Amino acid sequence: MFTGIIEATGQLSAIQQRGADITVTIHSQSLDFYDVKLGDSIASNGVCLTVTRLDKHSFDADVSSETLAHTLFGQYKTGQQINLEKAMLPTTRMGGHLVSGHVDGVSRVTKIEASGRARHIWLTLPTALAHYIAVKGSVTIDGVSLTVNELSSDAFRLTIVPHTAEQTTISQLKAGSQVHLEVDLIARYLERLLSKDNNGNANSGVSMALLAQRGFL
Repeated sequence: MFTGIIEATGQLSAIQQRGADITVTIHSQSLDFYDVKLGDSIASNGVCLTVTRLDKHSFDADVSSETLAHTLFGQYKTGQQINLEKAMLPTTRMGGHLVSGHVDGVSRVTKIEASGRARHIWLTLPTALAHYIAVKGSVTIDGVSLTVNELSSDAFRLTIVPHTAEQTTISQLKAGSQVHLEVDLIARYLERLLSKDNNGNANSGVSMALLAQRGFL
C-alpha cells in the first residue's frame, strides 16, 4: 500500500526484454534505499513493482505481460522520468489517500491552464471509470495523490500547486501526455459491496439505505 505522496523521482535507465515480459532498471540519486530489501514494493509512476535487484541508487523490477497490457510501461523508453514512492509503514503519515499501485486505466491530458502560481490540468475521463470519480474526491495520477476539483461528462480537472509540480513529473506534462490513473480504493470496494446478483439481490447485505442509516451518506 502507498499514500500517493511522492518521495523522489527517478529515471528508467534500462529495459530488458524477457519474452512477453520485461525487466526494468530505475535509477534515482534522491530516493533513500537504506530500508529497502529484495521483495519490497516501490510504486513507479503509480505502478506497484517488486524489487528484484538493488544497489545504492537503483533497483530492478519485472514487469509482467499483464502489467504491460494495462499500463504505459510498454511504451516507455530509457530516459523516462518516474515518480517513486516506497511502500507505506504503519507509522507513515497518511498525507494523501490509500493507494494500491494497481492502475485502473490510462488518461490523457487535454488542456493545461495557469491559475496564479498553480496550474489547472484537464484530463480525459475513461467511460468505464467515470462513476468512481467525484468532485473533491481523490484520484492518483502517475502515483501522485490529487483532488478532483471539477468534473464533466468526459473530463475532470486537477489543480497542481507549485510544490507538487516541482517534486514530481507532473511539471513535464503537456496536452496529449498520457498518465496512469488509479481511482479511489474505497469507491472500488464500495461498488463491489453494493453489487447485485442476477436476481437483483445485494450480494453482501450492504445497501444504500444501510449506509445512510449508519451515517456514511
